[in-house]
Amino acid sequence: MSTFKTDLMALLPNLRAFARSLCGDATWADDLVQEAIMRAWANRDKYQEGTNLKAWVFTILRNYFFNEVRKKKRYRETSSEETVPENAVHESQLNNLHLKDLVKELTKLPPDQREALILTSVDGFSYDEAAEICGCAVGTIKSRVARARRELEDKLGGADIGPSAAGAMSSAGPDGQLLARG
Repeated sequence: MSTFKTDLMALLPNLRAFARSLCGDATWADDLVQEAIMRAWANRDKYQEGTNLKAWVFTILRNYFFNEVRKKKRYRETSSEETVPENAVHESQLNNLHLKDLVKELTKLPPDQREALILTSVDGFSYDEAAEICGCAVGTIKSRVARARRELEDKLGGADIGPSAAGAMSSAGPDGQLLARG
């Protein structure tokens, strides 16, 4: 198996998590990932060996997603307003509920802020790499991340949206389901 193919396949869990953070729908996320992989494979001759394959494929996925939104194909607003009665929560489930609250509030962020936060805090891209993926200035990414963190902290009552919360977000999709990470 070629190195390109091996490296591309290794990105699948990260691509799926990113796609779910963009669209909020597992089925659509799978379609986005499949299309991104197919486009990357079809254009593998355009990939420059030694550059950041992860950023290149993430950019393909992101661009495809926003093209689909612009065309208004299959786009639907996801609003998960599920609530759990307080008395139905066992103490051992509190962390899972906090994670679900975090994921719920994350999906309510403006797409550009959510995207910047996911790229930098969950997927481990530097601000420079995230700016390249999003096609904007590094300062723009930094301000989007700061605004997203501030918004989440306000909504979650001052909860920490730093590295430990990012680790939790990296293993959960927008619906609170745990995702595989690579």
